[in-house]
Amino acid sequence: MAIKKIFGLVLVIMTFTVLLGCCSATVYKVGDSDGWTAKDDKYYSWYERKEFHVGDSLVFEYDRNVNDVTQVSGASDYEFCNSSSPKAVYNTGHDVVNLTQAGYHYFITSNHGLCASGQKLDILVVRPRPILPFGKVFKVGDSKGWNVYNSEYYNKWSEEKQFYVGDNLFFEYNKDHNDVIEINGDLEFKSCDSTSRVAVYNTGHDLVKLTKPGVHYFVSLKTGLCEVGLKLRVMVQPLTKTVTFPNVPKKKIKLSPIDRLNRWLHTFRPHH
Repeated sequence: MAIKKIFGLVLVIMTFTVLLGCCSATVYKVGDSDGWTAKDDKYYSWYERKEFHVGDSLVFEYDRNVNDVTQVSGASDYEFCNSSSPKAVYNTGHDVVNLTQAGYHYFITSNHGLCASGQKLDILVVRPRPILPFGKVFKVGDSKGWNVYNSEYYNKWSEEKQFYVGDNLFFEYNKDHNDVIEINGDLEFKSCDSTSRVAVYNTGHDLVKLTKPGVHYFVSLKTGLCEVGLKLRVMVQPLTKTVTFPNVPKKKIKLSPIDRLNRWLHTFRPHH
């Protein structure tokens, strides 16, 4: 019996270890409020304190009439602003670039004058960041999806739920008539202002992981839809767990991944 319990514990630990390999993703708006523009410091001050992981995304915002985002293959093309053999070209004015591989990634504008003035970005992408595999998937709007033109409907839907870091929002809609835009602030949310976009989703079945605590704002920017109520605001809580101790009132405490594992495994241990 003891051998079976030990074997069971080993299996649990192995399963938990494998699950820890899954990743969260962070969306970075390049240049923050300045967006994708010429900078004397070549964006060094923007990225110097950031750590980019496989699975993260970069959002480039700019005037598409005079600019674009050109991903080049190597340091030489980057240094000399050579866009003649690009790895990829983005030109929508609000591009989301997914970082799918570790290593150095180089981005310039094909506008040679702007590139020479500092509009270029090189970043180092490292392995995925681990995250606890505890997360629910919430279908936005339930059976009605992301199609109700009434903000009170989504307010009620959101207020009836508790969202935690690691949870996911699933947006389902007709991509020919709708989209999902994540934006930065409450003022932009109220006025349906798209200038502070964090991310753009337009597949018709988008899964958005909530990676940070705080308020998250989502709207549709198809003509007039946000104004008639197609918008969602959710409050995301940090990971917490209610733990009960003998003769001690209940209280919420933050648990590290190891603490969560230890408390879970405790239920499998024989008690004398």
